[in-house]
Amino acid sequence: MATQPNVNPDNIELVQVFDTELETEALEIQGLLESSGIESMITALDNPQDILPMGGVVVRVAADKADEARSIIDAYHQDTETEVVEDDSDESA
Repeated sequence: MATQPNVNPDNIELVQVFDTELETEALEIQGLLESSGIESMITALDNPQDILPMGGVVVRVAADKADEARSIIDAYHQDTETEVVEDDSDESA
């Protein structure tokens, strides 16, 4: 029987901080977190596997970094929403 590599060798408690249907969006969030010094892991939502995740993906971080990660994600989404609103108002002018 084949064994899967242990992606969490220290057995740190990981918690979900973000979920999406788009793997590219999860990768973007993962990059954002890692640029802020927070290690993260992406896993499939419904069928955990490394190749071709189906049903969405989640971003997980160590439990002690979860609040900080959620704050970073929320701030990022507020910034991107502001940019969209500003772009819409520029087009109507």
